[in-house]
Amino acid sequence: MIGISKLLCNTDNYGDSLRYTHGSRGQKHGAVSGHGPVVVWNSTRTCNLKCRHCYSESDAKQYQELNTAEAKQFIDDLAEFNVPVLLFSGGEPLIRKDFFELAAYAMAKGIRTTISTNGTLITPEVARKIKEIGVGYVGISLDGVGEINDRFRGRPGAFDAALAGIRNCRAVGQRVGLRFTINRHNHQELNRIFDLIEQEDIPRVCFYHLVYSGRGSEMIQEDISPQESRAALDIIIERTLDFHRRDLEKEILTVDNHADGIYVYLTLLKKDPRRAEQVLELLSRNGGNRTGIAIGEVDWEGNVHADQFTRNYCFGNVRERKFGEIWTDLSHPILAGLKERKPLLKGRCARCRWIDLCNGNFRARAEAVHGDFWAEDPACYLTDEEIT
Repeated sequence: MIGISKLLCNTDNYGDSLRYTHGSRGQKHGAVSGHGPVVVWNSTRTCNLKCRHCYSESDAKQYQELNTAEAKQFIDDLAEFNVPVLLFSGGEPLIRKDFFELAAYAMAKGIRTTISTNGTLITPEVARKIKEIGVGYVGISLDGVGEINDRFRGRPGAFDAALAGIRNCRAVGQRVGLRFTINRHNHQELNRIFDLIEQEDIPRVCFYHLVYSGRGSEMIQEDISPQESRAALDIIIERTLDFHRRDLEKEILTVDNHADGIYVYLTLLKKDPRRAEQVLELLSRNGGNRTGIAIGEVDWEGNVHADQFTRNYCFGNVRERKFGEIWTDLSHPILAGLKERKPLLKGRCARCRWIDLCNGNFRARAEAVHGDFWAEDPACYLTDEEIT
């Protein structure tokens, strides 16, 4: 994640302590010194929607998944490994009948719990329960306004249902935000999303770059161009600064493309050199993409992966070994490589002057396009002149 509001406006939010402290860079197995990684748990594959870009290829049917007892043992292992955050994802995590029991259990173990959801199941009662058990954050996915979102998510009325979920969370004081995946069909919606954030008083938004995994692997030709990526970042930068100028403090982030941080730095270098140097320091502390280091994923069957987009590489199963043991076992060449990837990177990534700030960006996209896990990330939109 790139904290756009942090970089531009020096705001402070919970995740910044995991991204920009002096203890974040240089770790091999965790987000910061003394901690394990942030863990995304795709607790179920079942979903009531069928999104075009779904990396888990979820559908409205039953799949094999960890049962309640196995899930609690998994959470015990995460607590033992000092995992700071557990993100319940899916499929649709609120479909799990034991969701509230497991979320409360994780928080009782000292793990901050967050939810990634399509929001359509968050009734007023569900919102109250989420708030009552102390969930730290609810991220609700919207990929456009109205019909654009509904087409992308495969169900008429999905936008209205998700917006109702957001409003229900806001009504009970539950911290909530948007998740928006940028692609060719919706990148012109960015200003409308910023307008929605202001109209609905939504405190946070994460703009995701498309990753070619699961059903998203069929959308390679539907990603935006480098020029469109730059234009999208220009909008995100300007609207973030506009919010700040008007004292509308929102947390604005981008996800899955570490070129964004460098683009922010290069933009500021022309307009505010002093702030640009501060941004450079923050990016240096972070060290770029830390898949397999500061973030990991466990799927519905208990398989451990570097992140939710690289499920084609499995490092072990939490039914058989503790998560911490799997995460620190370097016998798998992909996991070992991710811990120290710079010598393995190829193409533009290998010769990029920003390698220490980006760390090779996203490997899943590289493999999807080039058939080589260590090839250059095709979604890097920085020019050859900017990287040399």
